[in-house]
Amino acid sequence: MPKTITIKHVSRIEGHAKISIHLDDDGKVSGAQFHVTQLRGFEKFVEGRPYYEMPSITARICGICPVSHLLASVKACDAIMAVEIPPAARKLRELLHCAQFVQSHALSFFYLSSPDLLLGMDSDPAKRNIAGVIETYPDLARSGIALRKFGQQTIEKLAKERIHPSWTVPGGVNTPLSAEDRNSILEELPGAKSIVRRTLEFFKGKLDDFSREVESFGHIPSMYAGVVDSQGALMLYDGQIRFQDSQGNCVGICERPTEYTQFIGEAALPYSYLKAPFYKPHGYPAGMYRVGPLARLNVAEKCGTPEADVELSEYRQRFGRPAHGTFLYHYARLIETLYAIERMEALLGDGEILSTHTRAQAGVNALEGVGIAEAPRGILIHHYKVDEKGAIRWANLIIATGQNNLAINRSIEQVARRFVDGARLEEGMMNRVSAVVRSYDPCLSCSTHAQGIVPMEIQLLAPDGTVVDRMTA
Repeated sequence: MPKTITIKHVSRIEGHAKISIHLDDDGKVSGAQFHVTQLRGFEKFVEGRPYYEMPSITARICGICPVSHLLASVKACDAIMAVEIPPAARKLRELLHCAQFVQSHALSFFYLSSPDLLLGMDSDPAKRNIAGVIETYPDLARSGIALRKFGQQTIEKLAKERIHPSWTVPGGVNTPLSAEDRNSILEELPGAKSIVRRTLEFFKGKLDDFSREVESFGHIPSMYAGVVDSQGALMLYDGQIRFQDSQGNCVGICERPTEYTQFIGEAALPYSYLKAPFYKPHGYPAGMYRVGPLARLNVAEKCGTPEADVELSEYRQRFGRPAHGTFLYHYARLIETLYAIERMEALLGDGEILSTHTRAQAGVNALEGVGIAEAPRGILIHHYKVDEKGAIRWANLIIATGQNNLAINRSIEQVARRFVDGARLEEGMMNRVSAVVRSYDPCLSCSTHAQGIVPMEIQLLAPDGTVVDRMTA
């Protein structure tokens, strides 16, 4: 009889999810599904709130990447105010964003994924965690802690708060950067850059140990989307969205934020609270595309900073362009971290960043605004509609992990078919299925915004775990 294997809790990710692996009569994998089991609903409970409260409210969607939500939100609010923010404010926002990338990528690589990468996919699960990494690779573990600390402390020096900072506001930022704080960040940059260089060399030396994973971990020819400038260079804070097909050809460019609805549609899945965006000209589900570090490096012509461009060239020589292997998200993440540090260095060296003119003032001058930025996990879109007084009438959030939803489902099915044997289950098989999800570094608290699709089920359990009663709403 057909059976289903359930991974009830995908570990070392932000949020809650489970995986169902379906077996046929012969015990072979016939399919797999990624279920996101939590619901947020920010779009509904922000209705009626003043637009200028949206950055501080939507930042609470996530404690890992609140800066990304702040920036997408304030850019939508800038559009409602119809203002051009001061040049210094734009540079300070980008600087804050780069620090966010450093701390978030460090968290993903060193804390969440390194147990698989350093201790092995088949290692003892009791030790395959950050504590096991600290015990076995203490120097590398300390490096990860130091790199994330650098990113978080830079955010604090800029915004005076490490999490959910109120410094980034519609029209710019609240206060200018002091020369003292600029010099302090500059003094710490070489140490952070050195950590990333060493980690890149270490990781490149480990790649041969994961040849099977590189070849079959969600190795999916797909479309990709990322933000670039007019010359095709990688951008994180601002730019245009470039869509690329599986052969590396540019198939569409969204030049202005308000045009995104021409390119991106949203579908709902019957088994998840995670929406499934798709490339609208190709339809659903043929328009599956991926975002995030792998996608950004596929789409961009170059990074635009010296050391990151050298690393990008080596990466492309080894894996081609576009690179399709999901396992390579880890590699791309490290290259982006180096790029972010180099951008911080360039921004801090710009004398204009110390300007005291950091905010434009205005009221409601437009009834709709869209803000787009690259979050560490991929493109983030905030879209608001307001009334004449500036109260939110409607809001829609398109999150990076949602845009990877279809690809995550495809990836876990591919990994399950490659590694899972229904007649002889082993823990390492199940871990590989979970590990391919971790490659995407999903943020499920950010991305679960589908409503009215998946019924909510409440179970009453007896002390022994048996289901006594259930109710579906």
